[in-house]
Amino acid sequence: MKKTIVFTGGGSAGHVTPNMAIIDELDRSAWDIQYIGSKKGIEKELIENIQIPYHGISSGKLRRYIDLENVKDIFRVMKGCLDARRVLKKLKPSVVFSKGGFVTVPVIIAAKSLNIPVFIHESDMTPGLANKIAQRFATKIFTSFEETLAYFPKEKTVSIGSPIRREMLKGSPGKGRELLGFDGRRPVLTIMGGSLGARKINETVRAALPKLKDYQIIHLCGKGNVDESLIGNKDYRQFEYVHGELSHYLAATDYVITRGGSNSIFEFLALKIPMLIIPLTRSQSRGDQIMNAKSFEKKGYAMMLEEENLTEESLLTHLADLKTNKMDMKDTMNRLNKKDAIGILVEEINKIG
Repeated sequence: MKKTIVFTGGGSAGHVTPNMAIIDELDRSAWDIQYIGSKKGIEKELIENIQIPYHGISSGKLRRYIDLENVKDIFRVMKGCLDARRVLKKLKPSVVFSKGGFVTVPVIIAAKSLNIPVFIHESDMTPGLANKIAQRFATKIFTSFEETLAYFPKEKTVSIGSPIRREMLKGSPGKGRELLGFDGRRPVLTIMGGSLGARKINETVRAALPKLKDYQIIHLCGKGNVDESLIGNKDYRQFEYVHGELSHYLAATDYVITRGGSNSIFEFLALKIPMLIIPLTRSQSRGDQIMNAKSFEKKGYAMMLEEENLTEESLLTHLADLKTNKMDMKDTMNRLNKKDAIGILVEEINKIG
């Protein structure tokens, strides 16, 4: 008889794609896989696209500042707890796995009230507010960064790294260059600003293009951000986003400019690509990407450039330094005692009776 597992996580793709990576590794003959998320969040489309049953619940936004909406959201979260409890009572899962985001709080509270084991994974170096709340209800906690262990109860927390999508490690450099029409004589520079792109990064890279002729460039610029005037430049390929070909493009990549989202930088680490991290500013986020970037820079996996200091000149200077330090970075990455986070999580899930 199949056991049931409920995944939850949402609000951003970063709270969903690791769940999808774990789902890909679970034995469908042993597990009935279900998903609880918000009624209209990005997670709904992503999960329905992989044909996993999806259950939408009421959810509020967890804010760290005073706002009248906080009062309304208390009631939304309370309703979310009732919604989640009703779904969980019907599904009777053996375990709930949470990847974070505000929608997970009512799910985890409801699971605890029904004595359902809860596993959570924290991607960032410092925990988000949802996982800060969730930790008291969790059975086991897993983290990407060793430093994050200090923020959770040590008796139920272990650092395992980030769940990396297996397909990201199976790309072909030759196929990537062929798909892109690149000649292979110059290094490939990939720019990724996240699922929505990054306006300042996009503008700065494009301004610097005349001085980046030593590179062939892949630019994932985000939805609606393609520059029509640059279409046709054979050394500069721009995409709103990439799905199936991404593993091949990354396999062909020599350097990457990226935001500081944990899932992305751990994938680049696994692929041993030297990276220049330009994290979201504190005005745009809680500062988690800055902390992630500083940790990777300190360990020798990356260089960091704060967006406030991003100019055409500083971009070119940092790329030159990245090129100079490429082999040292790769040597450091090669010495890393890499853990198989996906394998560990699947093994822990399979232990559940």
